[in-house]
Amino acid sequence: MGDTATKTSVLKGGEFIINDAYAEDIFIPENFTEEHRMVEQMVKDFIKESGEKAAKIEYQVELMEKAGELGLLGSHTPEEYGGMLMDTNTNTVIYEALGGFGGGFTTTIAAHTGIGTLPILYYGTEEQRKHYLPKLASGEWKASYCLTEPGSGSDALAAKTRADLTDDGKHYIINGQKMWITNAGFADVFIVFAQIDGDKFTGFILEKGMPGLTLGAEEEKLGIKGSSTRQVFFENVKVPVGNVLGKIGKGHHIAFNVLNVGRYKLGVLSLGGAKAGITTGVKYANERHQFKVPISSFGAIKYKLAEMAIRTFALESMVYRISDLMQDKQYVLMKEGMSYAEAKLDAAEEYAIECAITKVYGSEVTDYVVDEVVQIHGGNGFSEEYKAARAYRDARINRIYEGTNEINRMLMVSQLLKRAMKGNLDIVGPAWEVQKELASMPSFERPSGTYGEEQKALKDFKKTILMVAGAAAKMQMDGLLNLKEEQEILMNVADMMIDTYLAESTLLRVEKLSGMSSKKYGQEVYDALLRVFFTDATDRIQKNAKDALVSFAEGDLLKTLLMGLRRFGKYPPTNVKNARRLIADKLIEADEYCF
Repeated sequence: MGDTATKTSVLKGGEFIINDAYAEDIFIPENFTEEHRMVEQMVKDFIKESGEKAAKIEYQVELMEKAGELGLLGSHTPEEYGGMLMDTNTNTVIYEALGGFGGGFTTTIAAHTGIGTLPILYYGTEEQRKHYLPKLASGEWKASYCLTEPGSGSDALAAKTRADLTDDGKHYIINGQKMWITNAGFADVFIVFAQIDGDKFTGFILEKGMPGLTLGAEEEKLGIKGSSTRQVFFENVKVPVGNVLGKIGKGHHIAFNVLNVGRYKLGVLSLGGAKAGITTGVKYANERHQFKVPISSFGAIKYKLAEMAIRTFALESMVYRISDLMQDKQYVLMKEGMSYAEAKLDAAEEYAIECAITKVYGSEVTDYVVDEVVQIHGGNGFSEEYKAARAYRDARINRIYEGTNEINRMLMVSQLLKRAMKGNLDIVGPAWEVQKELASMPSFERPSGTYGEEQKALKDFKKTILMVAGAAAKMQMDGLLNLKEEQEILMNVADMMIDTYLAESTLLRVEKLSGMSSKKYGQEVYDALLRVFFTDATDRIQKNAKDALVSFAEGDLLKTLLMGLRRFGKYPPTNVKNARRLIADKLIEADEYCF
């Protein structure tokens, strides 16, 4: 873990909208240590040795046990519970590399190490931790997480599975069913949520073989066919009271808080999947010849390759920035006396907004990549003989589990407003400053410095969010708008938040790279990645802001806000064609994702 004392500023969760961050404070992949590289290579060797097993359900247990031998299942677990504890940045390196597996094993291992293991680490008693964690860390036992029911998905608290205390007070009797349960077919441990007495949402630890716990057939899924997905049924399952997880009636704390880490981890896995997809696409484009030349020489293909790389580079820049923020927060909390588990949980909760952004953008980048890789393959992309088809099917689930992307977008905005109302973030002051700026004459002076235009544009992105969100919040306070019923507006604001955080993360990385002599390519390549992203982000933010404003403002207010929007959208034109060709040429030369 690093020491935050040497950093200029460590922003709180959501604070990126109102305060600046500094390039020297962030962690980027170019800062990897030799240990990071060794761990990354270990996982890549594991993937190579596993071949096609990741896509076959009959090999999941074997792969999990191998992962346990390598220490990959216990990298979040302290040594006293049988783990090989690694810091947050190293775990991020591990899960990015694991994202290259595909076929379903990424889901298997992520469910086990995340939502299957972390609830016990975070909320378990000391006795529960000592009993379960060593076996989960070694791979002897496999874990699953039972939350979703036929009638409750995103609305988890509507669960009908119930638990009733026996007359002697020694057991709970659980009845109900769960669906879409990853790892159910071979799990030894089931984290189960049930309503005690029908109204106290509570977590439990159940074990394979408990009488009354039965499984449905394996689901026939669109993708991730290597992972086990079944329904789990509970018919008078007798569970000792010592297997209650956390506090009675507080199961929602477990269900929701553990998902912060799950969402972040899914974004990291998506990053690995996107890089693997780009490599597949580049290799095919270099090998496939039409009109006597490789199709990678065509401008239309170069556009696709470059755009995939730009989005993935931005995702990667954000992922490692958040990883380091959570690591720093955890380190501070532990210095203040928190246990490892408490600090890890609180650090993820602090950056819940950023974790949601990672999940949403990561899953959508991977979706874009696999779609374009199919397109690059042409007719062969529709054939199961090639990797492209399976990757296309496997990626689609990412936008659904760990909370749908729609739920996560609304979570970002609700978390931001909640923190503002609690006084944890001063959104009102900066929003008022933006309103005053709108009433003043605009400055026609252009910024100076190598990245002056990007720095100004980033400030304008933040002002745009504050302008839109501030105007909407004011109308809500005046009783003219109910944002809970205006999901379209919330989605617009969320998308502006996503683009802004990505733009800032990418800018900070490129600024930091400008001062590094050891970078892989000349600075002009990284500048091209940056400027194409800023060009397109400007247009997206402008559109989202305009769509939101015209849906709730009118008359003079709308006229003023739209004038402000034009003022905050003046990023200079970029020759995106030439920039993308420069990026694509590096990919084509390397024959893989190379940034």
